[in-house]
Amino acid sequence: MNSAVQYILGYIKLLKVTDLIDIIIVAIIIYYLIKLLRETRAAQLVKGLALLLAIFVASDWLHLNTLHYILSGTMQIGVFALVVIFQPELRNMLERIGRLKVGSFLDFTNDTDAEETEMMIESVVKAACDMSQTRTGALIVIERSAKLNDYIRSGTKIDASVSSRLLENIFVPNTPLHDGAVIISNNRAAAASCLLPLTNNLNLSHDLGTRHRAAIGLSECTDAVVIVVSEETGKISIALNGTLTRNLSDITLTKALKNTVIRPKQESDHTEKLKFWRSK
Repeated sequence: MNSAVQYILGYIKLLKVTDLIDIIIVAIIIYYLIKLLRETRAAQLVKGLALLLAIFVASDWLHLNTLHYILSGTMQIGVFALVVIFQPELRNMLERIGRLKVGSFLDFTNDTDAEETEMMIESVVKAACDMSQTRTGALIVIERSAKLNDYIRSGTKIDASVSSRLLENIFVPNTPLHDGAVIISNNRAAAASCLLPLTNNLNLSHDLGTRHRAAIGLSECTDAVVIVVSEETGKISIALNGTLTRNLSDITLTKALKNTVIRPKQESDHTEKLKFWRSK
């Protein structure tokens, strides 16, 4: 036992600062890869690949020559197969990495006025609650750092101030703009009747309709916040980063939107900047 401890301590003494940095970086990369793959279709594929790898090692150990030969040939083209199989997940991962703004850590500008954002949130919450009472289906998207120009162009441009009356009128059944999503950009209703991508997640509940699946789909490939009002139940949900939170009240919806949409006041104090990023 003592010899093992001494061996470990001797190995630690040989470590350099660069080795520790290398280990930390690799650990962070592995952590975020697992976080991105968890609860997605890719997670199931990874389990399948791990099983094949285990069979490959076992076939070599047990001298199952035919099986080992077949699996070794499969492994040679495995890299190209992985690119094809994981194409949606790889694209989503690169999009998330691309949304990271290293330079914004030193950016002290505020693009939108906090008071206007709070007024916009109040209008969205009131409209969502009113439509919840009447069971009027609605899909409202709030743009954040990732621009949604492609999705805005798919709808009808309105470029109007956000108000609860405007949102409620848009989603009145059988009106020209009620089918699709309203996208809010820079605290203004940019467009209505916008088309959103549907999620490919097969693990979702079967009672989720097209609106909910479109909300999750957009939140998987952008950092937008999407509010959904169910036409069947009147319940309010919010989608963010591929996760759907359901059965929100006016209080919880307001809190969620303020935590995700309103940018904290950026102060020159470095400590305040660190607190901001930790809260993110």
